[in-house]
Amino acid sequence: MDKATGYLLVDRPHRSSSQPPALYGFVPRTYCGDRVRSLSPDSTKGDGDPLDICVISERPISKSEVILNSRVVGGIQMIDHGEADDKIIAVLANDNVWGSCRDLKDVPEVMVERLRHYFHTYKMIPGEDENRVSVDVVYDADHAKKVVRASMEDYIDMYGG
Repeated sequence: MDKATGYLLVDRPHRSSSQPPALYGFVPRTYCGDRVRSLSPDSTKGDGDPLDICVISERPISKSEVILNSRVVGGIQMIDHGEADDKIIAVLANDNVWGSCRDLKDVPEVMVERLRHYFHTYKMIPGEDENRVSVDVVYDADHAKKVVRASMEDYIDMYGG
């Protein structure tokens, strides 16, 4: 997203033809700053973007720019070039297949591995060998909710209430 205009922006081509394994977007009115960084001990700062979220659903949703009701079940602590760039994992509210999930332990491990693989590779730039992205830490719903709250507080600090 272009921060100055609010428009969606393609900032790099994907190295390979990959699609995210879940709906991928951001949580409105969030910002990854100092509070988010404090929850990610190996980072030097927040990435300065809205908090990313992946919403798992059995329903294909092909439109962009929609707001979904979802339940946070966990997250991936991603460090990108030293910056905290967490990925919240949620399930679509009232989803027929995933709606009963309450925590990451309710999500099949293969789904979490697909998300980790996607985020480990999606920022790789053709011609560059080094991938300075870490997706080693996966956390539960309680920690994910702390990250969401921290990003909401970072947003207020940055932009006001």
